[in-house]
Amino acid sequence: MKLKTLAQVSAIAALAGIGMPAFAQQTVTWWDFFAGGDGVRMKALIEQFNEEHPDVQIEGTTLEWGVPFYTKVRTSAAVGRGPDLMTYHLSRMPLGLSEGVLTPITDADLEAAGLSEGDFFASSLDAAKGPDGSLYAVPFDIHSIVLYYNKSYLEGTRFLDEEGQLTGIESLADFEEAMQAAADNGSESPVTYATGDDGGTYRVFYTLLSQQGGTLISDDGEVLPGDSAEKAVKAVEIMTNWHDQGWQPEQALYEASVALFTSGKSAFQLNGVWEVPTMKDLEKNGNLGFEWGAVEIPKLMDTRTTWADSHAWAIPVQGDEEMDPAKREAVMQVIGWMEKHAIQWADAGHIPAYKPVAESEAFKTMEPNATYSSLADGATYDPRSEVAGVASPAYDAAQNIISPAMHGYLSAEDAIEQVKSELESKMN
Repeated sequence: MKLKTLAQVSAIAALAGIGMPAFAQQTVTWWDFFAGGDGVRMKALIEQFNEEHPDVQIEGTTLEWGVPFYTKVRTSAAVGRGPDLMTYHLSRMPLGLSEGVLTPITDADLEAAGLSEGDFFASSLDAAKGPDGSLYAVPFDIHSIVLYYNKSYLEGTRFLDEEGQLTGIESLADFEEAMQAAADNGSESPVTYATGDDGGTYRVFYTLLSQQGGTLISDDGEVLPGDSAEKAVKAVEIMTNWHDQGWQPEQALYEASVALFTSGKSAFQLNGVWEVPTMKDLEKNGNLGFEWGAVEIPKLMDTRTTWADSHAWAIPVQGDEEMDPAKREAVMQVIGWMEKHAIQWADAGHIPAYKPVAESEAFKTMEPNATYSSLADGATYDPRSEVAGVASPAYDAAQNIISPAMHGYLSAEDAIEQVKSELESKMN
């Protein structure tokens, strides 16, 4: 018996009145690194896209976050066995460009997605470009650290307004006064962040450095140029003082640092917007025990700015092969759809990088996101360097050098000298 072709089977089925499933004209192979609440939300978006687009189907795979993901991207791109579309941290853009794994996103590509460069916040768009000005990724969100606060420890102080919102923190002195007031009101650890981990330590340090106008690595590769070393020392001294005053936890790992806030022991938490769903879920289930809020990191130093990064969409190199134009158009269709449905991603605490969604009424009523969304205009991204960004030597230095310094194992000056030497050695 001869096997019938798909066309013959479809024709027979049509004559017989039998329904046939829709066959995708294009399959977009997708890699991401989303776990937890981010992973749940992204899988829901993929499922919705596939339901709405029988002609283009996403075939998604989630890989391990961090170094394993970027290593696999590099090796797969070299042999042409990578995905058609992948998520990418904009802070790792310099690494991707140095490794030659990213393809430029052209104006024609954006047009195919129904997008334009003017649709995105300048801070994220700049971080998505290479030194030549070409776009190498499409920003999806802006995620940053914010200041979470427990209202119960601030009652009766000048730091809550009549509506119970945080107020009066306009300098480092104000913030430290608020922490002491919280301690006087019984807070065990007035401010919590991951003081023993790379991410928590780095992001607080980098924010304090950036608010002074300091530069960790210049665009031409100089580590702590000009007076930035002095400003970096000042940042470490501030964090050390918080430790010495008993305001922050002792070498807390990430999960422990979050637990200090969610259990009601800390008045403040310096952490990413990605913990907003944790707070909302605890509140919804009646397991929180206090009223909370979240705001942009206040202007503690000279400038209002905060460490930030973005998840973005990137199209990797396919070995020596060029992507089929029809496939590339399908990939851009996926990107455009995701951007226009970013309100569902914002539910994870993120700020949409796509301004039509960030400026929509739906987002303006999404709290606390709308309250801290002002940080999008003043965000400071990681240096444009192969040794900076998520899961990089800069993060390692925060854990291995800055964290020990603020716990008293070496001076701030010695720590910054070591950070400078360590990062310079990684560039050679």
